[in-house]
Amino acid sequence: MRVFFSGIGGVGIGPLAQIARKAGYDIAGSDATQSLTTDRLRAEGINLSVGEQDGRFLREEHATAPFDYFVYTAALADTHPELRAAHELGILCLKRDGLLARILDEKKLDMIAVAGTHGKTTTAGLMVWTMKRLGLPVSYSIGTTLSFGPSGDFDATSKYFVYECDEYDRNFLHYTPRLSVITSVDYDHPDTYPTLESYRNAFGAFIDQSDHTLLWRASFETLQPDSVDVTVYDEALSLDHLHLAGVYLRQNAFLVERAILRLFPETPYHELIAAINSFPGTDRRMERLAENLYSDYGHHPAEIAATLAGAKELNEHVVLVYQPHQNVRQHLIRDNYTDQVFANADTVYWLPTYQSRENADLEILTPEQLTSQLSDQQNVHTAELDESLWSEITAHRSEGHLVLAMGAGSIDEWLRRHVAAEDSTNA
Repeated sequence: MRVFFSGIGGVGIGPLAQIARKAGYDIAGSDATQSLTTDRLRAEGINLSVGEQDGRFLREEHATAPFDYFVYTAALADTHPELRAAHELGILCLKRDGLLARILDEKKLDMIAVAGTHGKTTTAGLMVWTMKRLGLPVSYSIGTTLSFGPSGDFDATSKYFVYECDEYDRNFLHYTPRLSVITSVDYDHPDTYPTLESYRNAFGAFIDQSDHTLLWRASFETLQPDSVDVTVYDEALSLDHLHLAGVYLRQNAFLVERAILRLFPETPYHELIAAINSFPGTDRRMERLAENLYSDYGHHPAEIAATLAGAKELNEHVVLVYQPHQNVRQHLIRDNYTDQVFANADTVYWLPTYQSRENADLEILTPEQLTSQLSDQQNVHTAELDESLWSEITAHRSEGHLVLAMGAGSIDEWLRRHVAAEDSTNA
C-alpha cells in the first residue's frame, strides 16, 4: 500500500504517518511549513515536500509509483490544490480516521479508545506509558509529543491500539473500540455540534459502538446512554494510592488502572500502581518548561479549573497566563469564566483570543468582555505576547511563584522561544 499524507507535520497526521510506515506501508507527504515532525520524518527516510502544496509533488510521486490513498485533515479545504489533484488522479481520498480504521482492520488490532472533552491526551499517554512499563506490547496514536516515545507507533507483536479518540469532526464515530474510556463530558466544538444535545448524542453513539465503556458517574448521568455495556465509577472513591498531582489526573489514572486490569487481569497490582505513579506526563499538559514555568494546552474553563487545582498542589502561589482559543468558542463559553474557575490563581494575565476556523460575522470578544464577570479585577490584567509580559513572568518566577501558561494557539511556541533564549544567555 502506498499512502500520501497532506499536512504530514501535523499533530494528527504526523503520528499516523509514522504508524503507517512502521506497519509496512510506503509513504510520502507534504506540509506547508517545516517543523520538528517534518525534520524527524525526513531523517527517517520519508520523502516529503515542505512549502508550496500546489499538487506538483503529489503528481510527480504518483507518476513514479501510484498512491492508493491520499490522507488529509478536516482543516483542508475542498478547493485545496493537493486534494483536487488527488481527485483528478483517481486516488482514494480519506481523512485520517478512515485510514487508521483500515490499518486496524488489516493488522487485526483491537482499539482501546480514550475519549472525553477534557483529559484524553494525558490519559491516553498514561495508558501507553503504563503498558510499556509493564512490558505489554502496544501500538498507539497520541495527539502530542511524548518524552518516552514517538507520538505514534506500531508494534507488530501488539494486540491493542491505544487511540486518543477525538470527538471533533465526529472522528470517534468511525471506530468500534474493544474498550472505551471516557474521561469527562462537557459541551465543546460548536462548529461540529450546534447544540448540547447533538454533542451528547454523539457520545451516546460512541458508547453504543464500543464493546464496553468505563466512565465516571457525572458523565454517565450527563449522557444517560442506552447501552448496558458500561462500568460506572463514583467520584467519591478513594484515590489515595495514586500520587499524581491534581484530582482530575488521579481520576483519569484510576480509569487507566481499571482498563488495564480488565484487559490484563493477571497484571500484578503493585507493579501496575508503581507504573502509573511514575508517569512523567505528556508535552503541553502541565509540562515543565523551566524553573517555575509550565505550559498546558487547555483552553476550556473546566480544563483551566482542573489544571490550576493541580498546580496549586505544587506551589502555593500560582500565576495564570491565558490565551483563549477561537472567537466562535468564546461566544459559547464566555459565561463560564467565573471566579470559581480562577480560584486557585493569585494573578491572571489575559491575552487576546487566538483565532482559528472563525465565523467572520461574529463580533470578536475582547479580553475585557471575557473577564467582565470576574470580581477580583485588580488581579486580572490584559496582556500581549510581548517583552513586557515576559518581564512579568520572569519577575513572578524569581519570587518563587509557579507561572502556568494555558492555550492551544501561539502561546506555547512563544514561551519556548523565550526559554531557549534564557538558556542561551545563562549558558
